[in-house]
Amino acid sequence: MKLLKYFLFGIFFGMVLSQGEIISWYRIQEMFRFQSFHMFGVIGSAIATGIILLQITKKFGIKNIDGKPVEVVPKKKRYPANFLGGLIFGLGWAMTGACPGPIYILIGNGFGIMMVVLMSAIFGALLFGMINKILPE
Repeated sequence: MKLLKYFLFGIFFGMVLSQGEIISWYRIQEMFRFQSFHMFGVIGSAIATGIILLQITKKFGIKNIDGKPVEVVPKKKRYPANFLGGLIFGLGWAMTGACPGPIYILIGNGFGIMMVVLMSAIFGALLFGMINKILPE
């Protein structure tokens, strides 16, 4: 019951993304071909919203769900690993037409073939977890 609000919010968020055509392969293809501003506008809005909310969180000392202060820990700069990971992520996104979040929405909308994409994404995450320590700094 405690997680019900997150489950309901996830359903609502999925409906918003679906209605906003964020899960549309056609919209994603337009973005990669630089033919439409639609997806860039959505991504840019999400980044701007995240920046604003993070600053509000810092200014007012808002705590996380565990009651601890929210802090952003800088990550190590690993340019070769980030480049390789971004390349693989981008290729997967371009080939499947879905980044990780919309995979669930597409499955919920009845696109059963996206189960293959989900299993591939999970396998890729597990593989990354296993080889992460040996990737170049």
